Amino acid sequence: MNENLSYYVRRMRSQDIAQVAEIDREAFSTQWPPPNFQQELRNRLAHYIVVCDDEKIAERPVVKTPSGKSLTGLASRLKRLFGRQLPGGDELSLPSGHYIVGFVGFWAMADEAHITSIAVREAYRRQGLGELLLMPVIDLARELKTSIVTLEVRTSNTAAQRLYDKYGFIQVGVRRGYYTDNGEDGLIMSIQDITLATFQAHLEQLKQEHSRKWGIALSQITR
Repeated sequence: MNENLSYYVRRMRSQDIAQVAEIDREAFSTQWPPPNFQQELRNRLAHYIVVCDDEKIAERPVVKTPSGKSLTGLASRLKRLFGRQLPGGDELSLPSGHYIVGFVGFWAMADEAHITSIAVREAYRRQGLGELLLMPVIDLARELKTSIVTLEVRTSNTAAQRLYDKYGFIQVGVRRGYYTDNGEDGLIMSIQDITLATFQAHLEQLKQEHSRKWGIALSQITR
C-alpha cells in the first residue's frame, strides 16, 4: 500500500485557475482552444474539483515594479484583485496555496452530469489520482439530483476506458472525428443510474479498495 496520505480533493477556486490552466495545457495541448476557467467558475451549470498535494506548496508568483513608480498594467490589476500593499514599494507577492496536481470538470444539466475534462499532471500519473477525481464527481452528481453520468474518451485510450468500465460506464455511442488534433473518434460512455442502491454499494466498495491500495483517506469534498 502507498503510505502517501497527502492528497485531498476540494472544489476549484479562482486562485486555482493558473495551475489548472497549466495542467489543461499539458494534457490537451493539441486539442481545441482551452476553456475559459474564470467564466466556468461563474457558470451555475459547471462544477470543478481539484486534487491537491498537501505536502507541496505552489510557487508564489512575484510581480516587480520600478521603485518610486505607480503600479500599471498587470501589477495594478493584481493589487486590486488581492488587495495587497507593496512590501517596500518594489514587488507584489500573490498568496501561495497547495500544489494542484489534477482537476475534473463537469456540467450538470437536467438529469445528466457530463464530464467535460479530467486531467492529472504527467509527473503524478499512475498514482490513482484520476480515479480519486472520478469518485467525488459521481457523489456530487448525485447530490445535484442527476442520475446519469456521461463522458467522451478517445478510442485509443484503453487505460481510461478500463477505469470507466470499472465504475460502471458502458459505451452508448461514437462521435466520429470528435478529436480535432487527429480526427480520432470519441466513445460516448455513460452510467445509466447512479441512484440505484446496487450501484451505490459498488461505488462504496471501489472507494474502500482505492483507499487500501493507495493509502489516500477519502472524505467529503472540501468546499
